Amino acid sequence: MNNPHWSARDLAVLWHPCTQMKDHEDFPPIPIRRGQGAWLEDFEGRRYLDAISSWWVNLFGHGHPYINAALKDQLDTLEHVLLAGFSHEPAILLAERLTWLAGLDRCFYADNGSSAVEVALKMSFHYWRNSGKPGKTRFIALSNSYHGETLGALAVGDVGLYKDTYAPLLLTPYTVQSPDCYLREPGQSWAGHSARSFAAMEAALAAHADEVCAVIVEPLVQCAGGMRMYDPIYLRLLRDACDRHGVHLIADEIAVGFGRTGTLFACEQAAIRPDFMCLSKGLTGGYLPLSCVLTTDAVYAAFYDEYEKLRAFLHSHSYTGNALACRAALATLDLFERENTLAHNRILARHLAEATAGLADHPQVAEVRQTGMILAIELVRDKASRTPYAWQERRGLRVYRHALERGALLRPLGNVIYFMPPYVIAPEEIRFLAEVAAEGIAIATQD
Repeated sequence: MNNPHWSARDLAVLWHPCTQMKDHEDFPPIPIRRGQGAWLEDFEGRRYLDAISSWWVNLFGHGHPYINAALKDQLDTLEHVLLAGFSHEPAILLAERLTWLAGLDRCFYADNGSSAVEVALKMSFHYWRNSGKPGKTRFIALSNSYHGETLGALAVGDVGLYKDTYAPLLLTPYTVQSPDCYLREPGQSWAGHSARSFAAMEAALAAHADEVCAVIVEPLVQCAGGMRMYDPIYLRLLRDACDRHGVHLIADEIAVGFGRTGTLFACEQAAIRPDFMCLSKGLTGGYLPLSCVLTTDAVYAAFYDEYEKLRAFLHSHSYTGNALACRAALATLDLFERENTLAHNRILARHLAEATAGLADHPQVAEVRQTGMILAIELVRDKASRTPYAWQERRGLRVYRHALERGALLRPLGNVIYFMPPYVIAPEEIRFLAEVAAEGIAIATQD
């Protein structure tokens, strides 16, 4: 029962996500037997340091004893019950805590990040319809954005790799230039560039507010778009402009929430409250699928009426508010309080910066950028002009394969190598990741 055994059985039946399956002809998938802390272990005993939190979900490590205990306890009580006409303690307690933490009023559960975005889009559109403004049917999104891969979420994204094939199936948003600070002029600050970038959004709102339901953004970091980052001033300007123009603000905090950017929610750094906040990924500490949309009492009130008025929000998922997932989320929030996680993460973030600082001088590294516990290294063919490598060269893939040989899971985004580790990672493990990344970059940039 070694790795080849399980890989062969896998390839006979499984179709993996975000994968060209033909690649596995010469590089089979790695079957994982167990996880503990920041490490994964395959069936032959090889260990891999999980530098990307298993696609950004695992906050407190694999097999955390506190979350394990909470789930075992919940299993003896209630695994699931429908949330239409019924309720249960974990769903109520979690909704109370999340709304309090985010400064919002209502919690609507779904199953995953894309589903949460679908809920927010539909809820915003439906709000305006119920409010007597049926002409508001469009959305504004940022260039290079990513909000998921179901059709509504895909439509308001702007990463062509995921979106272009399905363009005939999608609604069409207005797309505004991102405040991405990678694009700033030499010598310009992040804040200066982000504030200057807002002119495009202001113009779009001024021109289209009468037909726009909401603006949707990923606060501070466009994760799947290559970990591109911007300053909180953009969010402050956006909140003010949405208010002036009568447009909702949807904050997609699916990837950036729960401490990734240095605060529990990224919106805190701009001191704003969105009309809708989408949460998932780290919500359950990486244990079970769960997402939610937090919103305001003003939005909720627009749907509250006699049944015959047909104003209710008739959106549902079979596993909405699953009791096990909610209990895992409650345990995850407990850990933030018990372990003073945000303060500890500030120390880890400094270790990330220090360990990778030398890479900024590499002739094929255009930028090493960081927001909280997210750090990205952008590889380019020419540093002076920032000319990127052709995507067909798959330079990042070379880093990925080298890292696996060295015992690290570094799955790049194109030619962007990034760290988004579990919060239980140790400083010496961070230094190991930086060493492996530097080796992989040296290999990947050899012509």
